[in-house]
Amino acid sequence: MQTLLQTQLQAALNAADDTDAPPQDRAEMLMEIAMGLQQRPQSAQQIADAVHLYELALDLAPGALQRARIAARLGTALQALPDLDDDRSNEHLEQALMRLQTALPVLQAEGSAAEAAEVELNLGLVLQALSGSGRARIQDAINAYLRALRVFTRADHPQEFAILHNNLAVAYLAIPATDERGRLREALAVQSFEEVLKVVNLVDHPSEYAMIQNNLGNALQVATTSHVLENHLRALAAYDEALRVRTPHDTPLAYANTIANKANVLRRLEQDAARDVSQADLSDPLIDALALVREAGALFARHGEADKAALMAQAASEIEIDLGLRRTHAS
Repeated sequence: MQTLLQTQLQAALNAADDTDAPPQDRAEMLMEIAMGLQQRPQSAQQIADAVHLYELALDLAPGALQRARIAARLGTALQALPDLDDDRSNEHLEQALMRLQTALPVLQAEGSAAEAAEVELNLGLVLQALSGSGRARIQDAINAYLRALRVFTRADHPQEFAILHNNLAVAYLAIPATDERGRLREALAVQSFEEVLKVVNLVDHPSEYAMIQNNLGNALQVATTSHVLENHLRALAAYDEALRVRTPHDTPLAYANTIANKANVLRRLEQDAARDVSQADLSDPLIDALALVREAGALFARHGEADKAALMAQAASEIEIDLGLRRTHAS
């Protein structure tokens, strides 16, 4: 028995061969069915089928604007094709890049501002993915995101605004901080995560909220600043916010990642000259960090993350040495 999607796919292929219908209508139908396959794919084959339908629609479409819209959708489908291996993945991404770059000037000239901005967003995603293998510049991805933000404002397009700022933050942090511009990028990454949190909240988007708070904590840890203690305390607060959602029962690996990150910042707090850990009303950061890395290590081991469990065991050994040295100096 054919599924509904299989029936729709066959109908689309039949429509493509129906010479009685105008080419524009046939292309439109193919694109709509391809979008349906792409939006909620149940298998990798459905993404591949969507790519095929977009390509058929592109061959049929008579007008430049329609072809640009189809090419833009085709670019997103190519981007979504599963990674069979690195070479095939890069090939699909480069094809997606070509389709998006072809569509963009036409949509800028003849389409809506939102259509062009959506292409800029997807262009940034493709460039960012290709930059990992040295096939594109991460700065070009950043520039595409910034252009998209001229249209996708927080007030009018909150979802796209949040996606763009999250991607911007990740892109800023991907560039090594080797000079003063690196310090600026780190600060911009923190600022972008904070912009996302103006849209993403604990009640409506709990998992996204936890992810962004975790990432914000990480960005605050690595940011070069003269306010080191303040950043470390802000990072702790961000991790604690993430842990309002992430629990060892419901999200054990995400929880383990966050408490491992929190342990790292607690170890840094021990080194902050401005913090007097001998005060009775303050907990001991090293002892707290040791408990967290042990808990994270146990969770990683239980869920098959052997490499991460080994890193936690190493961190626990280092903390134990630090505690021993501290006791020696105190005596």
